[in-house]
Amino acid sequence: MAFFFGIATKEIVESCLPGGALNPPKKAVNPLLATIGGVLGPITVFLLLNHTFGKPEWVRGWGIPTATDIALAWLVAKSIFGVKHPAVSFLLLLAVADDAIGLGIIAFGYPDPQHPTEWSHVSGCVIAMMYAMALRIARVQSWLPYVIGGGSLSWWALYSAHLHPALALVPIVPFMPGPKRDIGLFEDDAQIRVHSTLENFEHTMKLPVDLGLFFFALVNAGVAMSEVNNLSFIVMLSLIAGKMIGITAFSSFGQLVGFPLPTDMTFRHLLVASAVAGLGLTVALFVCGQAFAEGPVQGAAKMGALFSVGAAVVAVVIARILRIKKS
Repeated sequence: MAFFFGIATKEIVESCLPGGALNPPKKAVNPLLATIGGVLGPITVFLLLNHTFGKPEWVRGWGIPTATDIALAWLVAKSIFGVKHPAVSFLLLLAVADDAIGLGIIAFGYPDPQHPTEWSHVSGCVIAMMYAMALRIARVQSWLPYVIGGGSLSWWALYSAHLHPALALVPIVPFMPGPKRDIGLFEDDAQIRVHSTLENFEHTMKLPVDLGLFFFALVNAGVAMSEVNNLSFIVMLSLIAGKMIGITAFSSFGQLVGFPLPTDMTFRHLLVASAVAGLGLTVALFVCGQAFAEGPVQGAAKMGALFSVGAAVVAVVIARILRIKKS
């Protein structure tokens, strides 16, 4: 998971470079606002549905539909929009921020009383970033020192703070030299190779990460179909409907206050992207294990997370109705 978040961060970093869908930085504000909607929308729908059709003890599952499976959402978005469409970058930034908030929800919403969070240990992430910055200043082109040194230190800082260390590489990857020239943090060396540090990192780790995520989902999805109940459908509807309502509402608000969608992305693309974001699967399965003890309730919640793959069908149908063509 840490390497996957690292690869996703790589895509966001490149989108923020000159010529990217999220450059200038003002263009990144709208997807971040949409992220807030993508968290609050599902929570609201979950609580309303649970109040109407659920049980009081199921309220603990409110954090489950806040998650987005970045890997699956990324795959579906690219198949609908095309690899380089700005909607893909929009969705990717939204999904990474979404899951970062989800991990924070686990820390605050489902804390381990035996291991309270040690916030002072998080300062180790700052030291890790300083180390990565030093590597960049020294023009280190291999990605291994960034990951082994900075990534390991960041991982340990989060782990020792009793926070989930899956985001360990997120503050490190932006310091890796990228494929284009920029200013400030992303200023690249004139002698940089055609295959930059960021690109080499992705090319080396993508296959192992994809295989790891596949087996992670396989192991965590083992629940009996007999455990399907109202909770399963509450989770599924909260993910699909909640994401669509929250993301479109908050993104539209962002446009009204002066933060537009990325260039060449319209409301039609936004609507489809919001449906794709309803793919909870892997991350939602993980939150299920934190929200409920092992048993029928957890099994029913996991089935709801699995049912969220229906968001892909919803997205494809909407894309066809709105005549969105792959670019």
